[in-house]
Amino acid sequence: MLELTARFTSGVEYARAVHTGYRKGTEVPYLTHLLGVAALVLGETGQVGFPVTEDMAVAALLHDAVEDEGGLPRLRDIEEKFGANVAKMVEGLSDSFAEDGEKKLVWEERKRAYVARLPHEAKGTLLISVADKLYNARAILEDYRGIGPEVWKRFKRGRTEQLWYFEELLRVYQVQCPGWRIVAELERAVAELKRISAGEPDGK
Repeated sequence: MLELTARFTSGVEYARAVHTGYRKGTEVPYLTHLLGVAALVLGETGQVGFPVTEDMAVAALLHDAVEDEGGLPRLRDIEEKFGANVAKMVEGLSDSFAEDGEKKLVWEERKRAYVARLPHEAKGTLLISVADKLYNARAILEDYRGIGPEVWKRFKRGRTEQLWYFEELLRVYQVQCPGWRIVAELERAVAELKRISAGEPDGK
């Protein structure tokens, strides 16, 4: 039986301290996304063919900390505070390790490299990755219903590139994560996002 301990609480506090901003183009605290991804991961307890662990929940809380808030020094700090297993998952979930966010590789290079690496990641890392993308797809879909194609202006790339990325990830998840209900949920969210935004401009 999965039990959450003070380590999970420490992960929440660490994420709160590191991510002090807001979701792109909104007034929603960034921590909302991290808690949401962790909740999706925990919600798959008993639904996937392996134990969902507290380490996975903590890694879900910290999955953006390295690529967005400090690069490799941040990864070393996470390993020191939460252990090698959490750090390994966060590493696998990161598409950049640049300490200076302004020095990241271009968007397409980072995303292609992430997709290419995913099939070699452990199941726990894949679960967090799917949860992250499901949260994002649902958030975009909800906002699209409110503001239409203007939603794409919040991102580095517009509709075409964002949908391409979701579809490339889905190809990996469908092979590596057969039968996972969370992957089926992501498929449905992406299909609806494609349908509702068909024929609309990128908003860029």
